[in-house]
Parts: sequence; structure tokens; C-alpha cells
Amino acid sequence: MAQLWGGRFQKETDKAVYDFNASIRFDKKMIEQDIKGSLAHSKMLEKQGIISLEDYKAIKSGLEKILDDVKNNALEITDEYEDVHSFVEANLIKIASDAGKRLHTGRSRNDQVALDMRLYTRDKLVQTDEALFHLLNVIIKIMEENLNTYMPGFTHLQKAQPTTLAHHFGAYFEMFKRDRQRLSDIYERMNYCPLGAGALCGTTYPLDRDYVAELLEFKGPTLNSMDSVSDRDYVIEFLNALSIIMMHLSRFCEEIILWNSNEYRFIEIDDAFSTGSSIMPQKKNPDIAELVRGKTGRVYGALMSLLTTMKGIPLAYNKDMQEDKEMAFDAYDTVISCITLFGGMLETLTYNKERMAQSAMMGFTNATDCADYLVYKGMPFRDAHTVIGKIVLYCIDKNCSIDMLKLDELKGFSDMFEDDIYDAISLETCVEKRLTVGAPGSEAMKKVIEINKEYLEDNKIKEIF
Repeated sequence: MAQLWGGRFQKETDKAVYDFNASIRFDKKMIEQDIKGSLAHSKMLEKQGIISLEDYKAIKSGLEKILDDVKNNALEITDEYEDVHSFVEANLIKIASDAGKRLHTGRSRNDQVALDMRLYTRDKLVQTDEALFHLLNVIIKIMEENLNTYMPGFTHLQKAQPTTLAHHFGAYFEMFKRDRQRLSDIYERMNYCPLGAGALCGTTYPLDRDYVAELLEFKGPTLNSMDSVSDRDYVIEFLNALSIIMMHLSRFCEEIILWNSNEYRFIEIDDAFSTGSSIMPQKKNPDIAELVRGKTGRVYGALMSLLTTMKGIPLAYNKDMQEDKEMAFDAYDTVISCITLFGGMLETLTYNKERMAQSAMMGFTNATDCADYLVYKGMPFRDAHTVIGKIVLYCIDKNCSIDMLKLDELKGFSDMFEDDIYDAISLETCVEKRLTVGAPGSEAMKKVIEINKEYLEDNKIKEIF
């Protein structure tokens, strides 16, 4: 059992206690971040004259060899070590001897793990943003191609008014755009370096915390050493943002699942993103959409777990905080995987445009426009509402849509109906006359698409982070 402590103890740690205490199984994911932080720390120690140039060179060479060996499978991270930090330091000492023993000067595992977690979370945040950026580009392309793909819009899962596929997908574009904005906000707030905080009260060594922060591309050092080692707000905020992303994905998946059903038949999912049944040969199941919807609860669980863990912890560091990693790491990877797979599924969907338009007409989505037609002719809206309600009931009995009725049938409900009613309640008219900002009319949608394309151009990954 490789440990970074022991002088105070006269007995070996019980094996069961050691295993329970160890975090190497999951914090080994932070190997790159741990070595990156150690490289910066050792460079600062040499700059400050705390270690010699020769020791720094030996440490740097040793750390780089460890990382290369791990990546090339020449060195295995095993549970012989308590955590990734002890793994790195023990192997560095094997390579660099006494120079390796000087690496931990002016540093505690508390600020070391705080740094690693911050660096790892920052990296995953950027990866999540990249995945969302790609997804938004997929959505905007579909929007551009479907300005005139008419379909029913829903409220209460009941057909309400006609809209377009571009307009419907545009709603999700706005959701995922807000998700990116949340990530950017979190990044700005978390981008401060805790290294140098020590165990909780700093150190007597003349560390240059600003220099380390600069090396690691932070805005600057954190300003309270106790908060530095006990803060996990940024993980909670990130998990909250990930939970909202998953909520948006889950809503979208629910619609994909519905639209793919025999009852809707609005879309067909590509074979590459579907599975079949072991017993029913006709089945083509929307497994990816269902799994993304299901994994939402997994991410919610990580958020609630960490909130619950942190709620009763006094300052400063406590071992409870080791529980910040395992579920958080799983949530980070889960969300990136879900966004990526969902984007691929979305990109390969095919649309039954005729079926979508037919569904809009048979669902009386033009009923409001029909009522508005009578209002423009001079009828009070409440009376028009009643007249159209009676017409809808009549159509249901005849199993037809309003536009399928003859003019004399319509006049049986009101003499105000004229030949122009058919143009007034066509899907194209119902949609195209809605031209206010945010509405589904093609001219309004073109303006919104242009705004969102400018947003994507102005908010590329490298420019945000």
C-alpha cells in the first residue's frame, strides 16, 4: 500500500479501511490534470528559488515520462496506490530520486486535489460546449432546409396551431443556446487557481500563486485558502447545467419517440441509430432516444448526491468531499456521449412531410385562423369562437377537415363565409401571415436563423474559452 504519510502512525492501515479510503479507481481519470498541475508547481518552485534548476529539470523529465508511459500502456495505474497523487509521486521518486521528493514542497493534497478537480471539470466543460456547438450546427441546418415543412404545433399534446419543422426545432436551438451560455458563465466563475492554498491556511514558502495561475491559464489565484480547498460550487453548478442539458435532450427525445411511432409517422430514424426486436421482425426501436431520456435521471442523481454530500460539511476540507468525483465523472461523460449520439441521430432523420402536413389539417390546427377570418368580417370573437367550435364538431362527425367542407356547408354556420375562406385557412397562409419576431412565418424564421448563425460564428469554442 503506497501512502504519502506514515511517520505519525505505528501500525499499518487495515486493508479494508485502506480500500474504503482509496480513490484510485476513479481519480486516475485526472492523471493528465495532476501532472499538468505538478509541472506548473515545480516550475514555480524553481523560479522562486525553493528548488534548484537541476531538481526542476529532473522533476519535469520524470513527470513527462510517467504521462507518456501511462498513455502508451507501459505503466499501469493500479490499486496499489491510494490515489492518483500518490501514484504520480511514488513513480516520480523512482525515476528522479530525491528531486522527486521535493515536488510536494509548499503543497498539500487538499489544494492539489482541488486543482486537479477544477482542471478536470474545466476540460469537461469545454468538451460539453464543443458537443453542444456541433449539435446547434446540426439543428440550424435542419431549420434552413425546412422553412416550409408544415406540421401541427401542440399544447397539452393536442394539436393546436400549424407551424413548421424549422420553427419547432428552433425552440430547441434556443434551449441549447442557453445551455452554452450557462457553461460560459460557469467557466468564467470557476476559472481561478486554488493551488498554493495548502491544507487550509496557505504556506510559509514564498510561492508565486499568480505565476502558477498564469501557467495553468486561470484568471488568477483564489482569494481565500479555506474556501479554495473546500469549494465544490463549480462542480455543483456544472452538474446543474448538465442536468438542464439532459432535460432539454430528454424532451427532444420524447418527441422523436412519439414522431417515430406508427400513430404519428412524422419521421424515420436511420438504421444506424435504431435496433430491432429479437422476436418481432417488424420492429424498429428508437433505442438511442430512449436511452438518452433514461440517462437523464442518472445525471440528476449526480447533482442531488453532491448537493446532499456538501450540505453539512464544516470548513475546511473533509474526506466526505472525495465523493465529489465518482458520480460527477460519470455524469460528465454521460452528457457528452448523449449530446454526440443525439446529434448523429438528428442529422440522419428523414421526414414524412406529407404526413406532417396532413396531420396538421386533420387536427383542425387552422381553427383559430378560421375564427379570425370571421372576426375580420365583423363578427365578435366570442361568437366566432362558438361558430368554429360547431364547425369542428360537424367535421369530426363527417371525418373531414374544415377546408374540405363546401362553401354552402360553411354558410350554413355563417353567411359571412366567402370563397376567400379557403385561402385564409390554408396551412401556408396560416403560417406565413405570422411574421412577428419568433413566429413561424418563413420571413420571420429567416431573420431568426440569420441571428442564430451570427451567434454561432461569434461564439465559437476558441473564442469563448
